[in-house]
Amino acid sequence: MADDDRVPIWLDCDPGHDDAFAILLAATHPRLNLLGISTVHGNSSLQKVTNNALSLLTAYGCPDVPVFPGARKPFMRPAVHAPDIHGKTGIDGTDLLPTPVSAAQTKNAAEAMRDAIMATRRGTCALVVTGTMTNAALLFAAFPETAEHIRCLSIMGGGFSVGNITPVSEFNIYCDPESASSIFTLPALNDKILMIPLDLTHQVLATPRVRTTILTDAPTPFRQMLHDLLMFFAGTYARVFGMTDGPPLHDPLAVAAVIAEELSLEFDWEEGSVEVVLAGGEMGRTLLKPVGAASENAHEGRAVIGDEVRPRGVRVRVGRGVDVARFWEVMVEAIGRADSVSPLNV
Repeated sequence: MADDDRVPIWLDCDPGHDDAFAILLAATHPRLNLLGISTVHGNSSLQKVTNNALSLLTAYGCPDVPVFPGARKPFMRPAVHAPDIHGKTGIDGTDLLPTPVSAAQTKNAAEAMRDAIMATRRGTCALVVTGTMTNAALLFAAFPETAEHIRCLSIMGGGFSVGNITPVSEFNIYCDPESASSIFTLPALNDKILMIPLDLTHQVLATPRVRTTILTDAPTPFRQMLHDLLMFFAGTYARVFGMTDGPPLHDPLAVAAVIAEELSLEFDWEEGSVEVVLAGGEMGRTLLKPVGAASENAHEGRAVIGDEVRPRGVRVRVGRGVDVARFWEVMVEAIGRADSVSPLNV
């Protein structure tokens, strides 16, 4: 398939166990042209998640995809990591991850994102964010033309009936709520945002049956590596959250949503505006409101420098359901493609 026929995509992530499958899908699907990856603080330190991205790309036979280290911390807060879920490295659980054969790029991540996005035809490029939103917020603040240029912004983050770092807050939003709020209120992104919340991802579990399908009867080292990662992830989710049916595979859903029609993958969407709670005991909570009704909640109901605060929320499509069986078919196909070229099997 010619490059011009593929959907250009940039992936912004903090590679942990579920990001591994997002990178796998983005890097190997024939309908996608992965332009690059930017890494961000989140599941572990920036250095560790960047090394994880490089190692995974090596394992997938895609070492030429450039990786750009981004923000080490939120703009306004200290960094928060998740060793209880992803281990010390951010992707514990296997000794089969290879040493990277390529190095991280030295160019500023926001500039690299801008250059790659603006080099595509207007309205074709998808930005997928599966970690904290610091890099994306910096991109749109420094280079506002990119928000106008992209086709869509697909986000894994938030939750409306469940949290995973507090009872009401999801990790990616909680880590940098100011960046998330800046994105959900940016007029240039109106009707461009796809949001994949916990309410949806908790429907997509890597059950024992799924893990057995991935491993197969004659597992290769590559398949064993992925199975190891899922088993570790399953163990932490069972211990920390009491989810014993399997861990949810959050992040690849945000990649799949970009080409859902091409994949014959049906999503159920609800439209609304998203407000992020920026302070207090519910910091990081996402609230779904009628389109345009989400406010700048730091000053809700008060005058700011003499001007009345007006609603600023933009139209967001929030994922409520997905064809789970078809999603796993897509992932198993992606695993098969990578398995056929992985240097781990040589």
